[in-house]
Amino acid sequence: MDGGGTKTAFCLIDADGTVLAEARTAGIYYLAQGIDIVEPLLRQGIDEVCDVAGTSVPDLAYAFFGIPCYGEISGDVPVLDELPRRILGEVGYTCGNDMICGWAASLGGVDGINVVAGTGSIAYGEHAGQHWRAGGWSELFGDEGSGYWVAVQGLGAFSRMADGRRPESALAGEMRRELALSTDLDAIDVVMNRWHGDRGKIAGLSKVVTRAADAGDPTATGILADAGRELALHVEAGARALGFGPAQAVPVSYSGGMFTSAHVLASFREALLLGSHAYDLREPLLPPHVGAAVYAARLAGHTIAPGRISAGPTLERLS
Repeated sequence: MDGGGTKTAFCLIDADGTVLAEARTAGIYYLAQGIDIVEPLLRQGIDEVCDVAGTSVPDLAYAFFGIPCYGEISGDVPVLDELPRRILGEVGYTCGNDMICGWAASLGGVDGINVVAGTGSIAYGEHAGQHWRAGGWSELFGDEGSGYWVAVQGLGAFSRMADGRRPESALAGEMRRELALSTDLDAIDVVMNRWHGDRGKIAGLSKVVTRAADAGDPTATGILADAGRELALHVEAGARALGFGPAQAVPVSYSGGMFTSAHVLASFREALLLGSHAYDLREPLLPPHVGAAVYAARLAGHTIAPGRISAGPTLERLS
């Protein structure tokens, strides 16, 4: 299971790597709605994939549940760890942060580092039995390079343009149109009063910055270039922490909506080329929910090469 803020995706595979069933439920970001939402969503998704595959819970070999924010509130960890037991009974399972799904999917479960840049940003890697993470420090004092971070940089640039503290560029007009502003100061009303500082809605403004950059706006282009460099810093830290040698090729991949921006990806790639290690940047291999299933197989002692994964009919829709 790959959990998220807007959707939670489930995938059931067999030992040969064939996708037998997939399902989608509502988002499982429990910090917004309370931890009581977790068990019903787990039960709904597990029941659906078992029903589609024509199997039952006792026939499952192993499960991995990637839960947003897992491990970031230590008091919640034992509660989250216990919840699947009520559904799975004696079936083995592991709970972890959803960043592991992105890593397992993008690199196929091999040693290396994956960076996620969606609403927030986080990185995860493994090497020679070591596990490492960085980022994910929340939008208040972290999440550099994420959609939220890009949006805040864009709003900041807009406010300076509106004041005359910075020359106006196309970004200002894009922001006015997106927020439907009567006056520039109404941006405060929209973001703080109507949206109540909603993390997801603010992050959505990253698309305004992307549109402006695609139109050639230098301010927006600079923001996205900075985002790529910030995300590359995660990889640099991970390569050191995981003990990769300077001459050792470090597999690196990425996931999340911000990497759909050519500006972010190009800056990320360029920063890695100038980095301290020899990075082998790879396109993501699989959707994160399939990565979760691949990781579950690995935990159960099955190594499934990514090329053996046979996609089900809904794989593209759920990715």
